[in-house]
Amino acid sequence: MATKNYRNCVRMGNWNENIYLEEELMKDFLEKREKGQLLIQRNRILMTNLLKKVKLSSTGDGYVHYGDTVIVLNPACQDPHIDQVVFGRVALAVTPEEMKAHMSNEIEVPCEVTAMHDATPMGRNTFILMSMDGNAMGEPIRYGLDFGLATTAGFNDKMFYLASDHKSMMRATKKSWLQDVYLTDEFSYLTCWQATYFDPQMRMEYEGFPVPANTRIIIKHCHTNRALAANRNFFLRTYFGKECEVACHTHLDCYRIEKPLNYWVFCTGDPNDLSSLLVDKPRPSSEDTLVEKQASTKAQ
Repeated sequence: MATKNYRNCVRMGNWNENIYLEEELMKDFLEKREKGQLLIQRNRILMTNLLKKVKLSSTGDGYVHYGDTVIVLNPACQDPHIDQVVFGRVALAVTPEEMKAHMSNEIEVPCEVTAMHDATPMGRNTFILMSMDGNAMGEPIRYGLDFGLATTAGFNDKMFYLASDHKSMMRATKKSWLQDVYLTDEFSYLTCWQATYFDPQMRMEYEGFPVPANTRIIIKHCHTNRALAANRNFFLRTYFGKECEVACHTHLDCYRIEKPLNYWVFCTGDPNDLSSLLVDKPRPSSEDTLVEKQASTKAQ
């Protein structure tokens, strides 16, 4: 009768190599965790910066200036000729690709831009009005003059600029196949924009006047002369849910007037609470305004 040469406690195979391999994997894991390089940590850093609360600039003279931090808002439009998929107002926002958002702790350019429902000031939807030559910081932005839209997206060490270029086979919007809008880290003529008065009959008269805050305007791309638009008929499934597609296209009605899809508002912060929009502040009724005027007249 044959005897057993080995028992259950006897180690067989490459057991020593397997132990060293497990130890190396654990060391590599602990080292990456200490440096914050794990995928879940990098994704958490990116989401924390994108959703970080941001204070908006407040305006004392009622105009927007170079260097102001604002929200670029497309107000709620009630156009019966537009079959809207997304209702209510939407704000221009940074939307990194879902795969890149999972794999990186920073924004990789070119980065997509969409229009989100939430107008709460955060890293995603706040933009800085930039001067093209850098010498006009603090001065009011005027109709017909160039400016740039930059965002830090919650990161304080790097800026990304809103840009666009002519439509091509390689670059266009995903759903409507129009001129694409994206973020880049290069400040060039492709990142140059202009504000235009929304009423075409008064457009020439307002040329050169300061752009008021919290008022409807048309934002045109200088290189292609097309207006920034929130395509409410097309929505994208993003990491943050369903959001509107953003494109550079001038939507005109039968009277050759821009549609509400091209209307935008530079929203500033409430001086009493810079984390809220001044456009949300309730305005006094006409009766209250009349009483205030009468009181001021009597005081004089």
